[in-house]
Amino acid sequence: MLYIYAIFFQIPNIKNNEISLMFLFLSLSKILPQMRFLIFLLLLSVTCVQVDARIVRKRIPDKLVVLTFDDATASQYSIVAPLLKKYGFNATFFICEFPPNFGDSTKYMNWRQIKELNDMGFEIANHTRHHEHLDKLHGEKALEVLHYIDNKCDSMGVLKPEDFAYPGYGLNQSAFAILEEEGYNFARAGGSRPYNPLTDHPLLLPSWATNSENKADIMDAFALAKDGQIVVLTIHGVPDAEHPWVTTPPELFEGYLKYLSENDFEVIAMRDLKKYINVEKAMKTISPDFSRPLKN
Repeated sequence: MLYIYAIFFQIPNIKNNEISLMFLFLSLSKILPQMRFLIFLLLLSVTCVQVDARIVRKRIPDKLVVLTFDDATASQYSIVAPLLKKYGFNATFFICEFPPNFGDSTKYMNWRQIKELNDMGFEIANHTRHHEHLDKLHGEKALEVLHYIDNKCDSMGVLKPEDFAYPGYGLNQSAFAILEEEGYNFARAGGSRPYNPLTDHPLLLPSWATNSENKADIMDAFALAKDGQIVVLTIHGVPDAEHPWVTTPPELFEGYLKYLSENDFEVIAMRDLKKYINVEKAMKTISPDFSRPLKN
């Protein structure tokens, strides 16, 4: 039996630079096995390009870095924000009322200061009310800790959070489903690897976490911001008075900013990823993979 297949693809017309639609009819019963394999590769590459075009709105530049800050530490207002403005960088601040000392202004920001960060153009995002691990909560309790931050932002005139960071990298299918149902765009996890928009689900963004001891790891990470991959950093206090094991010394932090500036990196907030990524298409196309590294 003779099987005829039609393969549709586009090639550039050399004479007039227009794209011509070509139809190639091949009898697979009469061609060499090697040719079948080449056709398979062609179809595979066309499929990959189509998926790429659906998810990526525009080309992701090399040297694209997302800075994120957790827990609303006091130094994020007094040290981090002025330094970001100095270098012309944007960032996302994941806010929670960290117990038991959120009311201590030497350790944590107050909501007036959080509002000021919003007014300065930084992104304010959700980190649950009291840094609860979302994988340990269910139903109404999970919604309660998310909605508390949403409602607090609304009462302060802060834009409603559209992104999330998993406290303690506590995540599972249940936590993922809650964020999906609530309509979040991006959710940051860990994993110490770059974010690939074609393979990483938007609600499972990998990141590196900075501390006082891992400068070499972070510098190596910056080098991976290329070929469509994006580097996301998790940063806590600069410094962090309450949790010294995740502190980043101010001089080290500014060293990172200076390096990024001098080497022409683009440094953005997490919400700015929407300029490059079609979140709706990525949600529908990419299956969440919990087997990949997601904790720091």
